[in-house]
Amino acid sequence: MPARLRERYRTEVAPALMRELGYSNVMAVPRLQKIVLNMGVGEAVQNPKVIESALEELTAIAGQKPVVTRAKKAISNFKLREGMPIGAMVTLRGERMYEFLDRLVSVALPRVRDFKGVPDRSFDGRGNYSLGLREQVIFPEINLDKVDKIKGLTIVICTTARSDAEGKALLRGLGLPFRA
Repeated sequence: MPARLRERYRTEVAPALMRELGYSNVMAVPRLQKIVLNMGVGEAVQNPKVIESALEELTAIAGQKPVVTRAKKAISNFKLREGMPIGAMVTLRGERMYEFLDRLVSVALPRVRDFKGVPDRSFDGRGNYSLGLREQVIFPEINLDKVDKIKGLTIVICTTARSDAEGKALLRGLGLPFRA
């Protein structure tokens, strides 16, 4: 069964964007390409166990196994050597991408304390959107009893939009709550 957000995109969002942006071809309408979740864990330099918990939490959130990111170069002030594990990331595409965005918009973001919407200044100029979360515990998949430390999370939503306005129109149509 296809993701409900993908069906909503096909039936409601894409036709509305065609009218709004003036496209005549359905393939020209902006769509989601991928969603990248990144968790930087600088404490892993002193405590290697932290990276394992980050991997478990990202696996629970994303539904697929993350990749360990390693330091590209050594920085002596941070006691960091080249090749040391310092984070984890996972790239979502297809059905999992739509499922994750649906859970983010409908379940996780409303659980953020004093939530007034996501900022609309986080576009990169080409229609891609970045969102930083301070706590990973807003996702219902995370068991609070097993969390040893609150870790942040970066979510990058890559679209095929050509401009920030098109990307914002797409994400607003998909239900991402922007600040007024």
